[in-house]
Amino acid sequence: MNAVSDQPEPLALNEKDLAEEGWDDPVRGRLRWRTLFSKGMTPTAGMTCGVTDLASGDWLGLHRHAPAEVYYVFAGAGLMTLDGREIPVKAGSAVFIPGMAEHGIRQTGNETLRLFYAFPVDSFEGVEYLF
Repeated sequence: MNAVSDQPEPLALNEKDLAEEGWDDPVRGRLRWRTLFSKGMTPTAGMTCGVTDLASGDWLGLHRHAPAEVYYVFAGAGLMTLDGREIPVKAGSAVFIPGMAEHGIRQTGNETLRLFYAFPVDSFEGVEYLF
C-alpha cells in the first residue's frame, strides 16, 4: 500500500515464488493452492485470487461463502457441483458462483486440474468457508 494515500499500488509477481498451501481433510478436501493477491499478504485491495491444483483424485468439498467467486480452468478436467447440479469442466471453462451457492469440484481427468479463482474482497479474511 502507498503510505501517503493508503491506496494499493500496481504489482506483478510469479506464482512459483509464492508459498503453496493446501488441505488434506475428509470434509474440506484434498488440494493445493497459491494465493496471488490478498490484502495482508500482498499490498493489494479489492480482490483476492489465486491458482489451485487438483492432482489425480483430489477434490474440494461442498461449501458456501457469502462473496461471489469465479473459476477459470487452465488445464485438466473435473466435475463441478453447483447448487446440486454436476457440471463437467475442462481447460477453457469459466464458472460464476453466486454468493452462498453450494459448490465443490473434483479432478476427473488424466492431468492435474489447474484453475484460477477470484473473490471481490480485499483478503481471505473476508471469506468464511461454510462446509
